[in-house]
Amino acid sequence: MNEAEDVVTTVLKAIGAFIQDQVLGMKWLNSLIGDLLGRLGLDVTTRLGGALQYFAYDVVKITILLCLLIFMISYIQSFFPPQRSKRILGRFHGIGANVIGALLGTVTPFCSCSSIPLFIGFTSAGLRLGVTFSFLISSPMVDLGSLILLASVFGWKIAIMYVIVGLIIAVVGGTIIERLHMEDQVEEFIHKVSSVDLDAEAMTVRDRLSYALSQAVQTFKKVFPYILIGVGIGAVIHNWIPQEWIEKVLGSSNPFGVVLATLLGAPMYADVFGTIPVAEALLAKGALLGTVLAFMMAVTTLSLPSMIMLRKAVKPKLLAVFIAICIIGIMLVGYGFNLFQHLFI
Repeated sequence: MNEAEDVVTTVLKAIGAFIQDQVLGMKWLNSLIGDLLGRLGLDVTTRLGGALQYFAYDVVKITILLCLLIFMISYIQSFFPPQRSKRILGRFHGIGANVIGALLGTVTPFCSCSSIPLFIGFTSAGLRLGVTFSFLISSPMVDLGSLILLASVFGWKIAIMYVIVGLIIAVVGGTIIERLHMEDQVEEFIHKVSSVDLDAEAMTVRDRLSYALSQAVQTFKKVFPYILIGVGIGAVIHNWIPQEWIEKVLGSSNPFGVVLATLLGAPMYADVFGTIPVAEALLAKGALLGTVLAFMMAVTTLSLPSMIMLRKAVKPKLLAVFIAICIIGIMLVGYGFNLFQHLFI
């Protein structure tokens, strides 16, 4: 019986490793690109050749995952227009509503800037402020696409932990804002915005597929430049930045690495598809896991353009509370992951 269990365990581990390395990680693609560059006369063991291999591999891999994930998630999202989401969320009260709001954010494959119009739509539809902020935090930080992409780089354990702590930040943040009773800090015009309900129930399968395809195309057009920028930065870090530099600034020798990564990441604009190649390169060069994940969370949640957009919808006091909650939550997550890495990895 024990031998049989060992065989089953070995087979399951082999299947898991295959999915991790060849399906999500696409290591076969990296080898293929390396062979192609070699046939073109480029030595991938040099800095230039290695950078070109890294760039081509990550761009193709992330693009494939991006298009597939956005298509699938957009199909799911076609069932949840703002008014229908309001009716669903209206059945829940207290922290349960914040949990559902945060979970709803996971099926919206948007960057922080794209999430704000939905936040405005939910607020104008009459949802409680805390619930809408739980959605606003979780949507760019922990969507389903980030789960798959994180798993392709860091493995399923880290990816699932990342999503869980991201949802906790969203729920706690929304709950705090709810308890502070800051409804008067929302700009008056938001309450006057008319909300149009899409007839999601009348959509056919063909309509949903068409909607999902259009969302995938639109998102790809918007995100692809940031993928190129992110992968380009990752390639430079991976092949030209000395490892000791990264270790000194973002490694265990610097107790303020998480703070630095959070504050540096916050003003930047990108989504998870653009930040993952940078995070992957930093991790490979010796940056601590929690520091890298804090950088990713800050970039995807607190970009300067999204804060400018959000300021048009809320007053400075509420905006400051939102930013403070996110920064404190992200830093706690960063230090928590660093401790986890030190103890268990």
